[in-house]
Amino acid sequence: MIPTSTILFVITGIVLIAGTFVGLIMAVRTYLKYPGKSLVTCPETRKPAAVHVNAGKAVRDVLEGKHVRIHLDQCSCWPEREGCGQECLSQIENDPQGCSVWGIAQQWYRGRACAYCRKPIDKIHWHDHRPALLSPEKKTVQWSEIPAEKLPETFETHLPVCWSCHMAETFRREHPERIVDRPWKRGAMGEYIADESEQTPESQLVRDTSQIPLAR
Repeated sequence: MIPTSTILFVITGIVLIAGTFVGLIMAVRTYLKYPGKSLVTCPETRKPAAVHVNAGKAVRDVLEGKHVRIHLDQCSCWPEREGCGQECLSQIENDPQGCSVWGIAQQWYRGRACAYCRKPIDKIHWHDHRPALLSPEKKTVQWSEIPAEKLPETFETHLPVCWSCHMAETFRREHPERIVDRPWKRGAMGEYIADESEQTPESQLVRDTSQIPLAR
């Protein structure tokens, strides 16, 4: 017959292991809930602000069994407004995914085609090449290189560009002496437009930029 003390020891061990496992799951879920930067509307300036939640502290609170209260450790309005009450946190708590900068960019690119090659831009992956944007000055730049708080206004004036075309245009801009152009015209934003005499089924895919709707 198994001694009662042994049974109690085994039960206690199982409870501790189960509690640790549940705590780790909650800690991971808490950390993944606030990935990267978030975009909020600053309650004081009423303008977009890029913020970062101190997810590490939130995880420690979970592991220590404390009530989790998120705090910011970065904000584009700091240091000028670093002493604020961080009321913007309610926006993140109510919709963490909707405030995620990555999620906002993902939503904007979804269903759009590259301004150059007209190929649809697939879902953005953190481990893959990132798409770019075409500015009114005909310069391409990766969306992740733009300050997060500037993204909303940038999306209003720029066009989507796939990574391949971004690299090609960057090389063209930086090494024009190594480029031999095909006999194609360029539109207002620098996109390719074939001459009427050299129209092909493929070139028909390249439309004038004026026909590409901007994001609203």
